[in-house]
Amino acid sequence: MSVEGLLGRKIGMTQIFEDDGTSVPVTVIDTASCTIIQVKTKEKDGYEAVQLGFGERKRITRALKGHMKDFGQFQVLREFRTDDIGAAEAGVKVGCDIFEVGDLVDVSGASKGKGFAGVVKRHGFHGGPKTHGQSDRHRAAGSIGAGTSPGRVIKGMKMAGHMGTGEATVKNLKVVRIDADKGVLFVRGAVPGNEGIVVRIRRSSALKVKQ
Repeated sequence: MSVEGLLGRKIGMTQIFEDDGTSVPVTVIDTASCTIIQVKTKEKDGYEAVQLGFGERKRITRALKGHMKDFGQFQVLREFRTDDIGAAEAGVKVGCDIFEVGDLVDVSGASKGKGFAGVVKRHGFHGGPKTHGQSDRHRAAGSIGAGTSPGRVIKGMKMAGHMGTGEATVKNLKVVRIDADKGVLFVRGAVPGNEGIVVRIRRSSALKVKQ
């Protein structure tokens, strides 16, 4: 079975010690309840992918209940494309043992929400002049466009606004330890989001480029 990734829940961060006593900061991810819900093939769907379900929900619509069959009532469904479906079958549980210690993975999740933020914090603007009569422009955005032409603010302009809660990816994190019995994965470094959020773990895209 060839599955390129997993869904998991961020438990939190801790540290583990290597044989030489070196401290390694790691993020602990629970991947215990990952189940294959659907297998997509080129013949039927035009591409090959595996759809995974993770987590639990109390209420479910009839459409989702029919789609998930009797596999469970999953909180999150996500697809992982693959070049080789192999022997993947719907209803089979997938564990963190699809990875090995030393593998590089990309972890995606919703970043921490930081509320309303100005342009200095949100986009890294350096602010306005601190002298020559400018008493209240220290953290202002400055001009946001011309008046006559085009006479409007162009879409996508970097301005103050809600910061965080967007999709963020940290790449090339090393798998430090695997506990297949408990379904727990330890990756070096930090991953996006608060404790308890669902994250997506995929094999590093850097490895695919090298191949």
